[in-house]
Amino acid sequence: MPTSPVRTIDPSVDHLIRSITSTADATCTTDLVASPWTFDALPGYGPGSSMGDVIPTGGPRQGELPAEYRTADEHDLDERIRAARRTLGDRVVVLGHFYQREEVVRHADYVGDSFQLAGAALERPDAEAIVFCGVHFMAETADLLSAPDQAVILPNLAAGCSMADMADIDQVEDCWDQLADVLGPLDVIDESGRVPVIPVTYMNSSAAIKGFVGRHGGIVCTSSNAQTVLEWAFERGQRVLFFPDQHLGRNTAKAMGVPLERMPMWNPRRPLGGSTETDLIDSRVILWHGFCSVHRRFTVAQIDQARAEHPGVRVIVHPECPMEVVDAADEAGSTDYIRRAIASATRPTTFAIGTEINLVRRLAAQFPQHEIFCLDPVVCPCSTMYRIHPGYLAWVLEELVAGRTPNRIRVESAVADPARVALERMLAAKPRA
Repeated sequence: MPTSPVRTIDPSVDHLIRSITSTADATCTTDLVASPWTFDALPGYGPGSSMGDVIPTGGPRQGELPAEYRTADEHDLDERIRAARRTLGDRVVVLGHFYQREEVVRHADYVGDSFQLAGAALERPDAEAIVFCGVHFMAETADLLSAPDQAVILPNLAAGCSMADMADIDQVEDCWDQLADVLGPLDVIDESGRVPVIPVTYMNSSAAIKGFVGRHGGIVCTSSNAQTVLEWAFERGQRVLFFPDQHLGRNTAKAMGVPLERMPMWNPRRPLGGSTETDLIDSRVILWHGFCSVHRRFTVAQIDQARAEHPGVRVIVHPECPMEVVDAADEAGSTDYIRRAIASATRPTTFAIGTEINLVRRLAAQFPQHEIFCLDPVVCPCSTMYRIHPGYLAWVLEELVAGRTPNRIRVESAVADPARVALERMLAAKPRA
């Protein structure tokens, strides 16, 4: 019996955007076709999912990329990156997040989510440099976990994270003080052996926030191990302060049986976060008013449309999506969970995926036996991940070949020491298989 021809799918979102920018509603902005250095000197996160968010004053900025990298075409940059990698050999390790563009990910030694890449940073202690193709908080985490003599490099300093920026250290310190006014001293252990509050920060947060958590007996979590971390925290605290992503905190705690009425929101711009003292006293999880701009784009209406157009579709979304979207989906899980779910499917399946378009597009190319598409029909990548371009990767690698170390990310020791404590607790909190 003849077999169906195997489909060939181009995993490049760059190519996709260039092919559809003539369609007004195909991308969230036609600025996506421009190179990221066009926006490096401008305020904001750049074109993409986070472009409507307000970047904090003084956010990192990237200096001008030399013209030879701005004018080189895709093929030339690819060859220059490969040549530099050959010259550098084991002296350099390149880490690539799942949400990076295909033209960057293909050069990574390790590709994964934030949890996996945190571990990968520990696996090459002999590398002189770790080039982290991700965003700023990830490079900070790699610096915290790597050896002191290893240089962690972020190819584009403007690659921040709008979610991480939604909780700054001053706001969190103020929240902690206000909670102490309501709940009493937060370091006093009750008869059950627990303190009033355990702070839990998502990996998507600054090193300063991770240091705060480490100083106050808390822990870092990722979307892979959030439930394990909350279980750890509930053993040690009467309640949890979870930041900066409200949706991951709400979805995880709800799945563990915590009622919604016991999960008040903390808005840092309002007294007591906008809650009452009774709300805070009765709480089990205090959620920070933060979110991911990528995952907030997904809606129940998109799921309904996918089910109407593709009977039998399997809908999987990221737990950073709003609760209503997670509830309407068939499954929710981390980026690695999504990847493994598709890889383990034994029959041709139609998947509708609610996460960043670069990963969805790559999965569609890797598993052509399945039909895999993004729930959101509008192509709108993470604007900050999109700031890492092959031009920047070629530049930092050739700088290393020349004996220079550009864009090094360092975390000062006063912050680094307690932040490492919180990260070590995270690494020990292994998610269930």
